[in-house]
Amino acid sequence: MRQDLKAAAARHNRGGMTQDIPSPGLPTAVRPLKIGTRGSLLALWQAHEVRRCLMAAHGLPEAAFEVVVIKVTGDAIQDRSLREAGGKGLFTREIEDALLDGGIDIAVHSMKDMPTLQPAGLVLDCHLRRADARDGFVSPKAASLSDLPPGATVGTSSLRRRAQLRLRRPDLQVVEFRGNVQTRMRKLEEGVADATFLAMAGLTRLGMADVARSAIAPEEMLPAVAQGAIGVERRSDDARVAALLAPIHDRDTGLQLAAERAFLLRLDGSCQTPIAGLALLQGETLWLRGEILRPDGSEAIAGEIRGPLAEGAALGTVLAEQLLARAPADFFAGG
Repeated sequence: MRQDLKAAAARHNRGGMTQDIPSPGLPTAVRPLKIGTRGSLLALWQAHEVRRCLMAAHGLPEAAFEVVVIKVTGDAIQDRSLREAGGKGLFTREIEDALLDGGIDIAVHSMKDMPTLQPAGLVLDCHLRRADARDGFVSPKAASLSDLPPGATVGTSSLRRRAQLRLRRPDLQVVEFRGNVQTRMRKLEEGVADATFLAMAGLTRLGMADVARSAIAPEEMLPAVAQGAIGVERRSDDARVAALLAPIHDRDTGLQLAAERAFLLRLDGSCQTPIAGLALLQGETLWLRGEILRPDGSEAIAGEIRGPLAEGAALGTVLAEQLLARAPADFFAGG
């Protein structure tokens, strides 16, 4: 079968006509597996990484896959915060619609952008090995957050980062900072802000890790839930694709995200609530830390929990309930 696939790929590369024909097995050059993604450089890197992993796992040629770029509403919004525009679904809705309609076979996402619940008919059960989950401090003027002088301006579009910043450095000014990595770097160069935060995972994947002046320890600034993780979404009834994805799923990352996303789900987390969380595996024990903040950064409530790996989702729910029990009813209001 592998020889047939390679022969088909050779015909494809010679410019032969292709047609979409049913195939119950592996993708081929005449019916490539369509991988849906956003169009940013980072999103494309992630889609290509999923393709690379699938090629390696199944011995398939590149021609057996097609990366399909889908425009999403979130990327088109640059003049206002995501919470004003509708939240996390802005980065996934059009891609998930294409998946449900059969226009693509799988969708590749940054897990920190994913709503906690998927649309009916879709499942998110494949994750690549998680990269560095920390935030990176980026500035042409200071080596760390503590080095910024009073009154300095920090740009961020993240409600979590905004609240954490105001909690730790209320003397700083915060401005809205939308756009991909390249856009934000350009805004720094233009003096729109003196500093910003970017995920270390994204910078590393783009070969730009040295752009960060420092990586911020979770003890200083707990990252977003699922930051640094890549997820692959599929149709729940597509057994062929489920079998293809199974070998590239990273068990440890899946365990971490089960706890973190259960924590977020119980808190009804969205782009309108500042929530942070990070799960680590220590042998057969899962350690989950979580934090909720008032949007104006005036108060934070943090906690942690440990338990068996298999109980990650339950641990996430319990920790969320513990934090909610300590928070007044209006905790997430204002900001």
